[in-house]
Amino acid sequence: MDYLVTMTTHVPAGTPEQAVDDIRAREAAHSRELADAGHLLRLWRPPLKPGEWRSLGLFAADDAAQLEQVLASMPLRIWRTDEVTPLSPHPNDPGLPPRPGAAEFLTTFTIIIPAGTPAGAVRDTEAAEAERAKELAGQGNLLRLWKLPGEGRALGLWRAEDDAEMAAMVASLPLESAAWMTTATTPLTKHPSDPASLS
Repeated sequence: MDYLVTMTTHVPAGTPEQAVDDIRAREAAHSRELADAGHLLRLWRPPLKPGEWRSLGLFAADDAAQLEQVLASMPLRIWRTDEVTPLSPHPNDPGLPPRPGAAEFLTTFTIIIPAGTPAGAVRDTEAAEAERAKELAGQGNLLRLWKLPGEGRALGLWRAEDDAEMAAMVASLPLESAAWMTTATTPLTKHPSDPASLS
């Protein structure tokens, strides 16, 4: 099972810089070990405020208990809090591997179909959405898609040249055009320990 983990680190005031450097070096080395073991799939940095130390990680584990063992084994855990979001398979997931080049984005989709919408209209729009997802995957833009906890919620991993291209792709989705979907987009920057950049 896949999990998205938001990892926020708070280094205690007065911690010697050498101690921070040592923990970070051990974290990087252990991240490579977790990647080799198939537990750490991706690492990114979301937009950060000055002084903020936060990463997003895509992890694989058999269950929540194994994931906790994996997270607890990471050296930075002594200063870190983790927010775990379980991810479920999505029928439109293209399952594409990471690709070098364009920037990556995460999107959180929330779908609310208005009460009274004819079943045929729902079926047709969902079929058009699946077809558009396949087209965007074929162009190398939509890499992954998962279901999030809660009704009608999904998480997407995308590649785009810039914010404008990302916004245009979201606008092209039939569920967005039908005004049944709201989207939150998070631009991602590279993390030095991302397994995709180490392979």
